[in-house]
Amino acid sequence: MAVQNSIPATPGIRPAWAVSRAVSRAISLALALAVALGASLGASLGASAQAADFTVTETTITDRKAVFATVETADVTPARARIGGTVVDLLVDEGTVVQAGQEIARVEDPKLPLQLDAVSARISSAQSQVNLARTELDRARKLRQSGATSQAKLDSAETALDVASKALTAVRAERDVIRQQQAEGAVKAPTAGRVLNVHVTTGAVILPGEPVATIAANAYLLRMRLPERHARFLKAGDTVDVVDRDGNTQPGTIAQVYPEMNQGRVVADVTVAGLGGFFVGERVSVRVPTGQRTTFVVPAEYLYQRFGLTFVSLKSGDEAVVQTGAAVDGGVEVLSGLQPGDVLTTAAGK
Repeated sequence: MAVQNSIPATPGIRPAWAVSRAVSRAISLALALAVALGASLGASLGASAQAADFTVTETTITDRKAVFATVETADVTPARARIGGTVVDLLVDEGTVVQAGQEIARVEDPKLPLQLDAVSARISSAQSQVNLARTELDRARKLRQSGATSQAKLDSAETALDVASKALTAVRAERDVIRQQQAEGAVKAPTAGRVLNVHVTTGAVILPGEPVATIAANAYLLRMRLPERHARFLKAGDTVDVVDRDGNTQPGTIAQVYPEMNQGRVVADVTVAGLGGFFVGERVSVRVPTGQRTTFVVPAEYLYQRFGLTFVSLKSGDEAVVQTGAAVDGGVEVLSGLQPGDVLTTAAGK
């Protein structure tokens, strides 16, 4: 200590003995921390190894069969012409998206303008008859007041005015009918959807009620046709797996199972979101339930490969060769090599 005290201290620089003592203290703290972490890690590993045990039990799974369904529309409605004539304007083509009430074509009958001109002339004539009858009635009333004419003459003048007024009303109604026929030359979409087929071209002559285009409503569905042996496994409300173009699977619901067989096949409709981007008539892969059975399902982390075989590690320390099936919910189906009650572990054998 005398030697240490005899060494003069340099301002800003720690003595060597102080540095050595600080280093020793840091090493001691690091060793203590490492021992504590090692104990905690060993405890957690032991707990995880104990929690990793898996007991083999029988599980009920649903078998599914891959079939094809076609994209169809719930409703297909034709847009028909209401008058006969010539198609002068066609506003849609196959694949066009339309709204309810949208004009898709226009039909014109060249006889309607001529009939309208004739009715307009009849209206002018009927208006002249009304004016004349009103003048005769006014004259008859004045003469009746002066006693120069009979009551019968006055009644006849009133009747003539009433007949002429009603004739004018009838001719005006005929004009309204012709104008309505001209307005009905506009062929409108009966519902919102997509145009599937256009049956006419510009310049074609069509009759009243003839379809101009076929429109598929916006409600799309998948229609399946399955062998009749699968009919007893299908019911409304069941869930099926629908595989899209990218290979992704999304759930669908059986909306309806038709009671009539068609050529030995049962027909069912499936509703699923996102069918608007498919073509009508396109085939889509669907996996439908075909019954249930019991089997062993093991999580994939308990299986490992060696020499082309699949092994599992038993808690007793032994290994067992198993034969696996398809991947199912919860893991992989094991067809053989295990017994109920076997305890599997992932701690050894890999």
